Amino acid sequence: MTIDKKQQGTDLEIILTGRLDTTTAPQLEAELKQSINGVTSLVMDFAGLEYISSAGLRVLLSAQKVMNKQGSMVVRHANETIMEVFEVTGFTDILTVE
Repeated sequence: MTIDKKQQGTDLEIILTGRLDTTTAPQLEAELKQSINGVTSLVMDFAGLEYISSAGLRVLLSAQKVMNKQGSMVVRHANETIMEVFEVTGFTDILTVE
């Protein structure tokens, strides 16, 4: 998985490509912990993300909890497979998905 970041002031966009799974979730978690302080708008761009596992969902959930306190988080461009995972797990009720 590759992680690209675009930050303007307190707006942060994280662009993911590849697979967010048990192997790569710690990489995203570390990146978010390092980058999320002071951010009021977090956009997760999943256009290039092919797959997400429960480990990836856990990272998203912890990011959402932080952003609930300091701003907003949006997931964009999730494919059908990832949307199905979000719907089955109830994450569509927790996350803002565009």
